[in-house]
Amino acid sequence: MSDKAPVPVHLAAALDGLAENPGLPAELVRRLVGYRRGFGRVAERADLTTEVIAEIIAADHHWLVHTLALNSHIPDTVRLRLAEHRNPAIRAASLVGGRDAARDLFERLINDPDKQVRQELAECDHVPADLRARMAGDSDPEIRATLARWWPQAPEEVRRILLTDPVDQVRAAACSTYYSQPPHPVPPADLVPILLDDPVTRVGAVRHCTLTAETALRLSNDPNHQVRRQVAEHPQLSPKLRDTLAEDPSASVRVGIFARRDTPESIRYKIYAGIQRGSGPLTDMLDDDLDDDTALQEIEDFLAVTELRDLPLPWVTADPLPHVGSPYVCFRLSAARSRSLPVDAVTRLLHDDESNVRTTMARHAPHLVDQATAERIDRDFRPCKRTRWRPADDFTFSPQTLRRFATDPDPRMRCLAPRDPDLPTDLAEHLAADSESSVRRTIAAHPRLPTHALITLLTDQTEWVTRAAAASPSLPVVDMERLLLLAGL
Repeated sequence: MSDKAPVPVHLAAALDGLAENPGLPAELVRRLVGYRRGFGRVAERADLTTEVIAEIIAADHHWLVHTLALNSHIPDTVRLRLAEHRNPAIRAASLVGGRDAARDLFERLINDPDKQVRQELAECDHVPADLRARMAGDSDPEIRATLARWWPQAPEEVRRILLTDPVDQVRAAACSTYYSQPPHPVPPADLVPILLDDPVTRVGAVRHCTLTAETALRLSNDPNHQVRRQVAEHPQLSPKLRDTLAEDPSASVRVGIFARRDTPESIRYKIYAGIQRGSGPLTDMLDDDLDDDTALQEIEDFLAVTELRDLPLPWVTADPLPHVGSPYVCFRLSAARSRSLPVDAVTRLLHDDESNVRTTMARHAPHLVDQATAERIDRDFRPCKRTRWRPADDFTFSPQTLRRFATDPDPRMRCLAPRDPDLPTDLAEHLAADSESSVRRTIAAHPRLPTHALITLLTDQTEWVTRAAAASPSLPVVDMERLLLLAGL
């Protein structure tokens, strides 16, 4: 970059890119520590020297020190020092980065006066079990509730303490249908009747109880539709109550009946058709005059439509063949999760009308996916929610295919071309001038991109392209230094 080269539009993004550039010389790393904007990305580096770490701590710039505390590569001596920092956010960050830290770190913070630090401890699965168990007696119920939700496999004595906690919030977190990580715990058998009688733990206790006729009838009339949903899924539910709950006013409860193996097909179809018929834009369903419970019910009814598409059905996966041609997406999706389908069934699901079904089948039978099929599935990929993953991430395309993608009309496909490590220089330069910023960003890191094209990307109008260009190890050191000089470093 010459002295007359234009200043990057997004200089801050360029410096963030430099911070993660593996080719950044040690002396320039040190100079970058002097930058006081952004989030201190340079402190994330794995190659920080003892001297640079000391400078970061001495500078006491919040984001630099906070990012350093999150860095899993710093020595234990540094982490212990950060654990004594006056700022609780930095003490908490030292726990996040300290997965392999010595016991001293956790002992030092287990009784920290700040709630944020103890909350982080309660969530960390790398805290020694005996220290973590102490948190079941923490004075703050939010900490105890966090521990219950994040440590489902705690020793039984700890679970008992949490399940019988005097605060509703803690008991609800300890006996729930949701935990932050699997496997979900099974409460001690002698506590199940108590948990079932407690309104705040009843939802989580239903699946663990013996569903006698009397208990089933009582719970199927519970005012909480989440309790009724758990009854609808219970394996001991009688056919009579099953058919009654199939008419429940809550769509969530009806979904529970829909998903049962023993539900007659006529009832299953009626539930499906009713939920689909009743769906509409959420904004049309919510009224300003609705109370909180009614509004929540309306939202859950709306979500039932999505649940009918994505609901995992283990019993279908275990016996998939009868369901390969099911009219219900979730049945075909569950069948596609099987790894024991015959070739013709796999082929059928790889050509399913639903993108999610095709993608799931491809991931579970990659040995039966040829290049043409992989391309088709990726090209037509329509995720149900935002994700960076795409089907092409699970497959290796030939260089010839990747080079063809370089001139594809679809920018998503052009983004795949840089996966060819030997991509011809002319194609790389062509992609660097692409009209789509996503394509320019992807090619920025390619080792065969000509230097002049890479430097041009530093002045791109799109922030993430600039950052990607600055992060490229192919960037000449003289241009790295110029970026620092432009920032006054």
